[in-house]
Amino acid sequence: MGAPRKGSDDAVHVDEHLEELKRLADTAGAEVIGRTVQRIDAPSPNFYLGQGKVESLKDELASAGATLLLFDESLTPVQGVKLEKSLGVRVMDRTEVILDIFATRARSHEAKLQVELAQLEYLLPRLTRMWTHLSRIRGGIGLRGPGETQLETDRRAIRRKISALKKRLKDVAEHRANQRQGRRDLPTAALVGYTNAGKSSLLKALSGHDVFIEDRLFATVDTLAREVEVGEGYRYRLTDTVGFIRKLPHHLVASFRATLEEAEDADLLLHVIDASHPGWEEQVDTVERELRNADFGLRTGKASPERKRVIYVFNKADLLPDPEGFLALVRETYPHALLTSANPQSAIRNPQWRVEDLRLALRTSAQALRPIAEIRVPVSEGKLLATLHRDAEILEQQQTNGVVTLRARIEARLLGRLRQEGVEVVLG
Repeated sequence: MGAPRKGSDDAVHVDEHLEELKRLADTAGAEVIGRTVQRIDAPSPNFYLGQGKVESLKDELASAGATLLLFDESLTPVQGVKLEKSLGVRVMDRTEVILDIFATRARSHEAKLQVELAQLEYLLPRLTRMWTHLSRIRGGIGLRGPGETQLETDRRAIRRKISALKKRLKDVAEHRANQRQGRRDLPTAALVGYTNAGKSSLLKALSGHDVFIEDRLFATVDTLAREVEVGEGYRYRLTDTVGFIRKLPHHLVASFRATLEEAEDADLLLHVIDASHPGWEEQVDTVERELRNADFGLRTGKASPERKRVIYVFNKADLLPDPEGFLALVRETYPHALLTSANPQSAIRNPQWRVEDLRLALRTSAQALRPIAEIRVPVSEGKLLATLHRDAEILEQQQTNGVVTLRARIEARLLGRLRQEGVEVVLG
């Protein structure tokens, strides 16, 4: 069910938005048997829709044998109650559908905590809807008597649970921050993007590790990190973050804060875009808006000169009718954009779409993050020299008076170790 307001941008894209809602319903396990739209100036406070539309919708639902009505817009608790009472079927808005998908897709303990918190915060103002049957007891104005007592008991219990979940997630965030501090030896990149853009597929193609992939919205909601070889001895730690979607419930964004901090802390963002989607530009705007709204200092707007470095990766090149023309077009806006296909079969047929260009971009970035240092080591320190040749990129080497002088690109971890051991190091 879509209800675009007159003259709004949503009215132009209503079919695309409803198609996305259909895909959400499919991911949640529902079978869509029809759709309808009403153009309105503003939502009505009681039903969101007009009274006449509600009456006609009741007949449509009955004739179709439908048991569930999905709204592409967010409903207030009052609107949800009145619609269910008038239509005689279960009513869910877009937010509730997304929360339901996350609940079934979460696998890690952290993700389950995050989803539970978002669900409870969504449920709290809607508890009255669950207790309307008690209105038959003693007239029920304001749900007095046993209904009011139970309702308040439930509210207090949910508030206590929300508080406990926030505390546990805060502990998770602190633990995650400590983990990041302990693994700063590798440069890090976070994969961000619209849901189903192919982030997990790219992670699998780059790392070679088995990663769960499914052609559905929000196939995965758990954070996953993999170390990736990018050539010439360089490695990157790539983190696959949760996908974004238009009208993403703010409860979810807040709950997944600890996960999204992986993107805030990363040296680089890989913004993965479904090049084959007709609305990819709107999807890019949605992702960048959500990152800014998350208030993590992710200055991803194209106008900001101080933004975190972003590589725009246009994926699914194999689904484009003219990949070369498409790339030339997008590079007018994104000069360093890459065009890839994580589909192994299409990469075999069209080697130019392989992820090697992305691997090269990561290697170039790693080189920039790995400072050049001049290191002087006594020739007698054979073990240390072997370590440098193994773990650093040696650019120049010369030996004078029993001292080996190396000019090398070196990771911060090894640089710190050398200084602790009293080795002479000069950056630059």
